Amino acid sequence: MKDLVMHNLANPAHLEAVGLGKVWKSYADNCSREDIMEVGFNSRSGYVYIALENGISICSMLGRDVEYLVTDFETGEEFFFDEYSEAEESDVFSN
Repeated sequence: MKDLVMHNLANPAHLEAVGLGKVWKSYADNCSREDIMEVGFNSRSGYVYIALENGISICSMLGRDVEYLVTDFETGEEFFFDEYSEAEESDVFSN
């Protein structure tokens, strides 16, 4: 079993903690069988996130609603989806 890696979350602010609660709930509701690569806070974007091994990140900025992020690693382009199923069906994975 590998250790869960957490980045920049030693002392989360209130809205970061709210966002973390939302991304963990989304993980539990939508994809709890997926392996987690890391959990963290991106200080440049303001997003808290759970990055999954399948290439989807569950994220929330400032405690707002959860979004699902898929990155095309060839172009660096990021795609945001409102539903986990939309991220799973993304054309990025078919390339």
